[in-house]
Amino acid sequence: MPPPAPPPAAPRGDPAFADLYRSHFQRLATQLYAYLGDHAEAQDLTQEAFCRALDRWRRISAYDDPAAWVRRVAWNLATSRLRRRLTALRYLSRQREEHSPGPGPDRVALVRALATLPARQRRAVVLHHLGHLTTAEIAEQEGVAEGTVRSWLSRGRAALAVSLTDPREENSRVRAAR
Repeated sequence: MPPPAPPPAAPRGDPAFADLYRSHFQRLATQLYAYLGDHAEAQDLTQEAFCRALDRWRRISAYDDPAAWVRRVAWNLATSRLRRRLTALRYLSRQREEHSPGPGPDRVALVRALATLPARQRRAVVLHHLGHLTTAEIAEQEGVAEGTVRSWLSRGRAALAVSLTDPREENSRVRAAR
């Protein structure tokens, strides 16, 4: 694959930068490809190193070996990229997928039955039986009398009893009582 076209002319039309690019881009990109294992990433990092050189061309062109500066920058960029990738992989390897069993049939039935209750009754039943709040605490939270909360609880329990009673068990109880 031929090297990409050189970037626009260096400041003040300095052909030395274009020559540096043409003579070193492919070799450096190939080295980074061998190091990184990703051809496109190697080319991107090589291009980035040359862009940085172009931004500082006045100073870098005075160096004994400007190609060494570009090579060092490209390798530093590649090493940084590998470090970031390794950090991300370490982080992902520490993330564990926790499997928890789904809700049992009793829980599903309870949630369905609770959903049929009016909101105030449902809230009272949940706060009292699952949240372990007293009727006085619920009354204070809801801004109602304690007797109202007891009424909600009574009605809610009665509705839940109807919803949660298995008709087969009810029939067997009726037969046993006769």
